[in-house]
Parts: sequence; structure tokens; C-alpha cells
Amino acid sequence: EAAAGPLMRRYEGAAQGRGVAADGWRVCLAHSFEELRQPYGAGDVPVRDVLRHVGLGLRYFRWWIKKTRIEKKSAFIDLLCAVPLQQIYGCPLGGIGGGTITRGWRGEFCRWQLNPGLYQYETVIANQFTVCLRCKGQTIYQQVLSVERPSSLQGWNWGYCGHYAFYHALYPRAWLVYELPGQKVVLTCRQVSPVIPHDYKDSSLPVAVFIWEVENGRDEDVEVSIMFSLQNGTGAKEDRRGGHWNEPFTFQKDGERVAGVLLHHCPAVNPFTLAISAREKAGTGVTHVTAFNPAGLGREVWQDLLQDGRLDSPTGKSRPTEKGEVTAAAVCASCRVPAHGHKTLELALAWDMPCVHFGSKEKLHLRRYTRFFGSKGDAAPALSHYALTHYEEWERKIEAWQNPILENSQLPSWYKSALFNELYFMMDGGTIWMEVPPDCSAEELQGPAGAGLSHLLSVLWEYGRFAYLEGQEYRMYNTYDVHFYASFALILLWPKLQISLQYDIAVAVVNEDVQPRQYLMCGQTSQVKMKNVVPHDIGDPDDEPWQRVNAYLMHDTADWKDLNLKFVLQVYRDYYLTHDSLYLRDMWPVCQAVMESELKFDTDNDGLIENGGFADQTYDAWVVHGASAYCGGLWLAAVCMMCKMAEVLGDTETRQKYLDILNKGKEAFERMLWNGKYYNYDSSGSNTSSSIMSDQCAGQWFLGACGLDQGEFEVFPKSHVLSALRTIFEKNVLGFAGGTMGAVNGMRPDGVPDTSSVQSNEVWIGVVYSLAATMIQEGMVEEGFRTAEGCYRTVWERLGMAFQTPEAYREKKVYRSLAYMRPLSIWSMQLALEHRAGRAPAPAPLPQGPTHP
Repeated sequence: EAAAGPLMRRYEGAAQGRGVAADGWRVCLAHSFEELRQPYGAGDVPVRDVLRHVGLGLRYFRWWIKKTRIEKKSAFIDLLCAVPLQQIYGCPLGGIGGGTITRGWRGEFCRWQLNPGLYQYETVIANQFTVCLRCKGQTIYQQVLSVERPSSLQGWNWGYCGHYAFYHALYPRAWLVYELPGQKVVLTCRQVSPVIPHDYKDSSLPVAVFIWEVENGRDEDVEVSIMFSLQNGTGAKEDRRGGHWNEPFTFQKDGERVAGVLLHHCPAVNPFTLAISAREKAGTGVTHVTAFNPAGLGREVWQDLLQDGRLDSPTGKSRPTEKGEVTAAAVCASCRVPAHGHKTLELALAWDMPCVHFGSKEKLHLRRYTRFFGSKGDAAPALSHYALTHYEEWERKIEAWQNPILENSQLPSWYKSALFNELYFMMDGGTIWMEVPPDCSAEELQGPAGAGLSHLLSVLWEYGRFAYLEGQEYRMYNTYDVHFYASFALILLWPKLQISLQYDIAVAVVNEDVQPRQYLMCGQTSQVKMKNVVPHDIGDPDDEPWQRVNAYLMHDTADWKDLNLKFVLQVYRDYYLTHDSLYLRDMWPVCQAVMESELKFDTDNDGLIENGGFADQTYDAWVVHGASAYCGGLWLAAVCMMCKMAEVLGDTETRQKYLDILNKGKEAFERMLWNGKYYNYDSSGSNTSSSIMSDQCAGQWFLGACGLDQGEFEVFPKSHVLSALRTIFEKNVLGFAGGTMGAVNGMRPDGVPDTSSVQSNEVWIGVVYSLAATMIQEGMVEEGFRTAEGCYRTVWERLGMAFQTPEAYREKKVYRSLAYMRPLSIWSMQLALEHRAGRAPAPAPLPQGPTHP
């Protein structure tokens, strides 16, 4: 960063453009992150801790062998083969649900999620940008813009010096600045993906644009060419199985012409086409190479470009590859830049996998973007043209969204970076956004039980079905106890996708799956899904999501205490922010059903539910006995929201029922858990029941986000909330790692982390962001920012985990579950800030109930 400091200052607000942003995550390409040594294996909670119980270990190992060796499937959570940490990732490419391709901060193409929910971590060395400079008819400089020195393509000039380059990311855009050594030419590559709040068309597109700003500091004109090369495939074994081929294309519409190469990748399941292209315009020429061997020396392509700054542009298709062969293509955009002048070259990458099967191969699904570009697999040229002719409009909308936050001088720069960059997971969380066929009936969607959701069909038909993974290593879609935290990003930015997700959960609630299975933690057998309880998740992408829910088989989550409550809390929160009364009316019977199921956990009829003596909530390795601060607080918040929803809907009988429960429950909660400074972890009286849990105010967090934290709706005494938050700040934040790593989940009153479970002495980044939001809601703004900053500095700066924020880390060199959903809760901090400023987000101007044609 120090090496690139002057460069950063120089290119803020670059000529003619959207120069490098002032806030965001930034790094010099010569930088090396602190090594994270993992004494217990690659990037997960120590296996010996998780599997220390012999019975659990044997059950898990037997299941793992059956799944991976016999069924030839991957484990939904693989404790034996965790994804190794690579401190290389940058801003992902692509919109929502069409697949993503991640570029590293050194410019490499290194993480692929084209098959839904399944990741390949391969750096494909042939995927590069190369620059060629020519003066007076002679090539004076030609360089691959990569610091790598690979064993293949050795006929190319590799090893760009990283000290002359700088990376900056502010999702969904990124900038790579290259000051070409000795050339007095500076290149700035601005990377743009169509991620636009409240947009349900362009935000679905599987495209990205690379805008190359060229600044010529020479006293003479220079001809500049940018070559974009790409391998046919994702770097996996499939690339060598044969039958893949390339062909050039041009696409012209409305007076705008785009040219490039299509790379057709033809596996038996989920074939796709990649497209590299450039925009032709006055003064810009576009040439190409249809096919070359990326495993060879690459001299033909290099010499072709070196000769005149252009490529030969052969016509016709390439032959299909033979087994063992790999093929690649390249496109080149060229222009003349006057002395001390500026020019722009525009290139794009698109990928078209319109129809997909999940792992079971039972159903064919169409991606959202096929509504606008067709499902025949021939959309890549039109997608490329659309991206290159609309990216300027996308950027205007992105800036209109981001600038009020970026220009707010009262917000720290690290927060601005974290807020937007953590949003990467909404697109790169194995995310899928599928169409519901127009001929689909309500009966098909509602399942055998018939959910009775009158607007289900119209919502899903209009906005599709949305799902994202719990984490790239925890492969379950829409894990609901975690989505509870992350959902703030969705409801604030794409509210109709949150509504759609909730409808899918509601359908799952009223249906059941009576198939028996053994649960790994306890060894007991029970049915997969009980009626009138919220599912843990809506399925595994390696199976058939939506059709078979609850891929999670560690615990029987029918006995979890938090899932039902989190559904109720989200329903009212969604209504509060959208004013969608049709949604509220549809969800009300489902809320009543899940709360009736939850009432059985109030075993002593004191108005407060009790935990069951096992890890029966999102902290699924942290045992709870009796009344607890976390689940008890969520319960009281949900009961309060039931009263409020009943009032809105005019259901006086139900309102009175839950008001009576609330009054009893509040008294029991305070009597059993309040100790004068904070709420005890639980009421068991055990050695750790007095632990200080960082997440003890989760119920208050949601109440405050919905304006239900004062007056007649004050569930938790304000003085108690403030005292608890101050205690957490003093003990869990300042008393942990010198106050530099966020809040530890559990802290003993004597200032020692709670080590009673593998999770109690972890820091959960998403929980820390929600804790910070709660502090901000309660007026502890400085403390809230201090708490959250520790996580950002640890993850993004010290450990090099940019764009792969984990679920958890410990103070000493152990982390768990890279690229995780929960940190999206940072958007609840933004909601809290806007509430305090009197600028609560207005409901999006969207129709209440789209009609089915």
C-alpha cells in the first residue's frame, strides 16, 4: 500500500472518468499478507475438537465414506477436506444467480461457480490481459499484465513488477492501475458488474465489463492494444475431455457493434458458452484469434500481436478439441492515443449457462436472465452487446446508490469498504435465481399440504426463486438461522427476493418429509422434516433444492428453538420496511402455526421457552440448558411482533393471547437471567451459565430495527439493554485481543474467554456486525464502530481474507468456514445509522401483487 500511495492519490478522479474510488479495499500487487499458520489443518475448526466425541467421529466418518466414495458426491460440510486458505481473491464478476467468476487482486481468474452452488478453485493462467504499445510503426513494449511466471505459455513476456500496480475494490466495481515502467503510460482497468439495488433485470445478468482507461504521458502518439485471452473452460479436468470449440462473432444493434469469440464448453450436464468481446467504435479496432493451445508456448499468438499490435482474425469455427486437448481464444482492442491524451477501450466477458440441473439431475431449471435473453444457449453475443452498451447506465445507478454513503464524512473509510465489499457474498455465495415456468400451477408450488398462500404464484412468477449458500464450504441453500442475520442486505437492496425467499420457506413450513434418517450429533433417527416447523435450509445444490429440504444432518432441527422465531421476526421486519400488506396477510397463518409449534418449548407455562440441554440453535456446538438470553430474547421479540401483527390485521383475540404470554415471559426472563449487569447465558446454574454472550441482545436488535423498542413495545428495560451492551463492550470486545478483533462469542465474568465449546471462544463476524448495529440503535455509536472495525481489520487487512470472509476465527491462528453468509448482517448497521439520522429507507416503489398472465 505504501508503494502505491502516490499512485492512489494521482488517480483519484482520473480524467474522463470514474477514476479509482477513494474508499474501499486496496492493496499493492507486490504486497504479501501475513501468513496464517493453521496448526490443525486448512481453515476449519480443529477436526479433533469437532470430532472429539468418539461416537460422533465414527458416525461422521462412516457417512463421509458413503457420501464421497460410494455415492461419488461431495459432503455438505467436509470436515476432512476443508478448502485451503488462498489470500488471493478480489472482486467477483457477474450479477445475481447466473454464476460467478472471481478475479484475484493480482488480476488472475481464480474462483469459478458456474454449476450452481459448486465451486472450483483454479487459477487459469491463460486468462490474462496483455498490453502492446507501438510508436512510429514499431512495437516498443509488450507485457502480460501479471506478476506470475508460469510453466506454460513461456513464449509470452511474464513477470510484471507488482510495485508498479495497485488494486482497489469497492464492490461491484474494482480498479487495477498499472504504471508501465519506463513508458510514461498508465493503464487503469475498471471492472464493472451489474449489481444494482431494486433492479430485477440487469442485476441477473452473467456479464462483466472491463473499461481500460489509457493515459499517454509521452510527447508522441502511441498505439495501444489490450489483448484479452481466455481458456475454454474453468481449469478443471472437464477442459480436457474433448468436444469443446470456439468461433468468432459480431453482433450489431441500434448502431452499436461488438465483436469477439465464443468459447463453447460442452460437458454432458450444464453446457455453457463463454464470450470475450470488445466494442467497436470510431478509432477503435477489434481483432481476434479463434483458437490457440494454452498448454503450449503460445509463441504464435505473441508474435502475431507483437508484429502490428493486432491479431490475425481468422474466419470460421475451430475444430472440436480431442480428448486431452485444451483450447483458448483471444480478442484484442486497439486505438491511437495522442500525446498527453486519454482514450478508452471497452472489453467484456459473458457466460451463458441458461438451463441447469442440480446434482440429482431430476429437474431442468431456467436461470432468471433467460426471461430477457432466452434459454436456447445462444445468448452470449446479445449479452456481450448489452453489457458493453449499458455499463455506463449501470455505473450511474451504482454511484447514485453508493455516493451518499461514500460522501458522508462522519462514516469511517473502513466501514464504507466493509459495507459494500461484504455484499460480494450475495452474488458469490453459490447464488441461484431461477425462473418459475409460466405454466406452473399454485398446487405444484405449494406442495402436498397446500400452503394456502394466495399470492405465492404471482410473487414467484414475477420475481423467481432465490437461494444462496450458508457458505462456500457449508453447502446448504438458504440456511435459515444464518439468513436471519444476512437478510438485512436482501430486504434493503432487493426486497422482492427476500419476499420470494420467505414464500419458499412458508411452503416448506406447512409440508413435511417423513423419510427417516440418522442425525450425526446424537445418533438418533427421526424424520427429515416435521410439519409446521421452519426448515434449517431448502436443500443441497448437489441434490434437488426446494424439492428436498434440510440437507443439514448434524442435528434434528425440529427441536431447535430459534428457527421458528426467526421466521416471525423476519415477516414483521419485512412488512415494516416494505409496507407489503398482501405479504403480511399471507404469512400471518404461517406465523401462527410456527408459534403454536414453539409453545411446546415453554414447559413450565411461565411465558418463556426453555432450551433442551443440547446445542439447539444457531450456535450448534454450544450447549444451552433451561431459559437462555439468546433464545429467550428471540422468543420475547417474536411474541411482541405477533402482538403487533395481530393489531395491524385486526385480530384482537390473537393479540390478547400473545400479550398475556409476553407479560408473563418478560417477568420470567428478567427474574431468571438478569444478574444486575447483563443477561446470563442460561439459567442452568452451571459453571458457564454466567458467561457473557455477545449475542444476548439479538431480540432487541430486531425490535429496534422495526421501531418496537420503546413505549408500549419495550420488551427489555432500556437500562438493562444499555448495561448489557456496555458489559459486552468492556469484556467481549476490549477485554479480548486488546480490543482489536471484534467481540468473542462468550466471555467469563473474570475476563477469560469461555472455552466450554468450540464456538464459545470464537469471533463470529456476522454476529459482531449485528452487535454493532444494536449498539448504534441504542446510541452507542462510537462503541459500535469500534466493535465492528476489529473484524474488518482482522479479516481484510491482517489475514488477507478479502472476498472470502469466514464465519469465525479465534484469537490464535484458527478460522472456520471461508466465504460465509452471516457477515451480510453489516447492512443492519446501515439501517441503524439511517434510523438515527431520520432517513430510514422508504419502501421500494414496487407493485404489491404482480399478476400471473
